[in-house]
Amino acid sequence: MTIRRLFLNSSALLALGALGLPVHAASWPTQPVRIVVPFAPGGTSDVIARLMSKPLSDALGVPVLIENRTGAAGNIGAAYVANATDNHTVLLSDLGSLAISPLVTKDLPFKPSDLQGVAMLAYSPHLLVAHPGVAANNLKELVALSQTTKINVASSGTGTPNHLGMVEIALETGMKWQHVPYRGGAQSLNDTAAGTTQVVLNGMLATLPLVQGGRLKVIGISKATRMPLVSNMPTIAEQGVKNFESGTYQGVTASSKMSRQAIERLNAEMIRIIRSPELRARLLEAGAEVMTSTPLQTTEFIAKDRVRWASVIQRAGAQLEGTN
Repeated sequence: MTIRRLFLNSSALLALGALGLPVHAASWPTQPVRIVVPFAPGGTSDVIARLMSKPLSDALGVPVLIENRTGAAGNIGAAYVANATDNHTVLLSDLGSLAISPLVTKDLPFKPSDLQGVAMLAYSPHLLVAHPGVAANNLKELVALSQTTKINVASSGTGTPNHLGMVEIALETGMKWQHVPYRGGAQSLNDTAAGTTQVVLNGMLATLPLVQGGRLKVIGISKATRMPLVSNMPTIAEQGVKNFESGTYQGVTASSKMSRQAIERLNAEMIRIIRSPELRARLLEAGAEVMTSTPLQTTEFIAKDRVRWASVIQRAGAQLEGTN
């Protein structure tokens, strides 16, 4: 290091001290931050990651890069982040998928303890939707149709919350269905809109535009009560699946090796950005609610959600894949 550079660095540190700021606050990040989305572009996780990338880059002073690492119901991307050692790589995904993976995946390429919570960001209820050509306009009609007609139900992957949400609906209603897993929500939506599959349960944020465009029709919404934004959409609960509620809980996790300083900085900046009037309004217009948490609360949410889905998996048994 040259004397000039040493002097400049020392001056910068003294300036921070004079402002009353901790010296270590300037030491992270030291390189671009990578947000790994474990599903294909266009899904709920991807939409939120891209909405946040520019303001997060501005706040951190380094580029924020989005990487889609798809496959294995999100486990490929999750494993990549769990094994990251650069202190600058995080995962933005549906936290429910992380809760479920250890329950349904043999030889999982990472341990749940390999990931720690950073922040929860948003909640989007699931929409149960069908191709417009499906001869059913509500859940009762869909269940009846399934007794005589083969219904292919798409999902963003085996063991994802929208897959297990359909399992729970089938357990409660007797619906017959064939599960067709994809590498992300966007692909499952596009194939259902095209008629390749007939039904999909997916996050409202990514699904509502296709409904508004007439490419999909709504059977029900997975929230406990109707939403003002779409008050004409009946809930799945009011159609006979008592107390049913599911959705995508978008959040950020990181390797358990990531430093506490990085975790706390990311938590503060991401929550500030997602709570901004602009992003909050954009999410609400699309059917998503801002829902934030501390790093510890994020980790605890994943653990509690695992208990919920373990019960559904146990009840499903051989019906887990919808081959009834």
